[in-house]
Amino acid sequence: MELLAPAGSFDALRAAVENGADAVYLGGKSYSARAQAVNFSREELQAALDYCHIRGVRVYVTVNTLLREDELEGAILYLADLYCWGVDAVIVQDLGLIQRAREEVPMLELHSSTQMTVHNALDFRAIERLGITRVVLPRELGASAIKDIREQTSVELEVFVHGALCLCYSGQCLMSSLIGGRSGNRGQCAQPCRQPYTVEGLIVPGEYVLSPKDLSLISHLDTLEDAGVASLKIEGRLKSPDYVGVVVRTYRAALDGRPYQAKDLSTVFNRGFTTAYFEDGAAPDLITYHPPTKAERVGSALETYRSPKAFRKVKAHLWASLRLGNALEVNLLDEDGYHVNMRGSMEATTSKGMGL
Repeated sequence: MELLAPAGSFDALRAAVENGADAVYLGGKSYSARAQAVNFSREELQAALDYCHIRGVRVYVTVNTLLREDELEGAILYLADLYCWGVDAVIVQDLGLIQRAREEVPMLELHSSTQMTVHNALDFRAIERLGITRVVLPRELGASAIKDIREQTSVELEVFVHGALCLCYSGQCLMSSLIGGRSGNRGQCAQPCRQPYTVEGLIVPGEYVLSPKDLSLISHLDTLEDAGVASLKIEGRLKSPDYVGVVVRTYRAALDGRPYQAKDLSTVFNRGFTTAYFEDGAAPDLITYHPPTKAERVGSALETYRSPKAFRKVKAHLWASLRLGNALEVNLLDEDGYHVNMRGSMEATTSKGMGL
């Protein structure tokens, strides 16, 4: 099975490749469902293709937003450029773009985005007629459903195995649009599900009542292989290079049958882990109820700071990891989901009357 890693920046791409990814997926500056990622300019994208192809790694480019009428011509020209540059496939969502691509760039390989919600045999028949060669399945499908689909189609199946989960069915959430005017299908999801909420009349274990844990299927790779899955996808184009490197390295070892430490996955950004819907039904531990954390987290303080993106104060969670002989590590997570990690050495000294 292919191990497919996210690359939201060139540093993340290097981390993915150097830690054993078979393929990476990335977005350009336009038409990408992760508009908040650093993403790649045209020049950077061509450099990324050279970097990966020299090392035998495939590159899939996301053109997976819904397009307005006035964007179609530009998107088609972009697809033609991607084909000429040698991308291995393009991940798409917009049906009109797919139709035009089949007519004007017929040799370009197309993969359907998870946001197309292709989730049953009839959907796959339609996809096959459009010339799609691979489908990124919704995260809401369980193992038995994946196996049933595999038996009814020749299209390759790509399955998310690690990373963030959406509260709503893949590609169908309108919460960000309704609350903040930012559409997830236009690459601008504000992630309102990740915010704390007060629930009246019901006792809940925390404020993050709409925030799912992170998916982790590292212990189910044999089941995925038996189901005929072609590609294992790691979510995370908004994640740091450190995150990408650790997750890819751990899954690479598991796929190769080498010893690995699943606990390493907890040393980078996470919301706790769940198998979600994979075991044919929503897991009882799907919702996290708490803000993201790391295994080394030893304390927490709620602070405010002035966001560099706007002249307003925002709530943020600040926590530090202190261990004698180790580097000091400080993490900051604001209410918009921006995460900053700072790490550096600090000379050990004896102090009186000081606290953190």
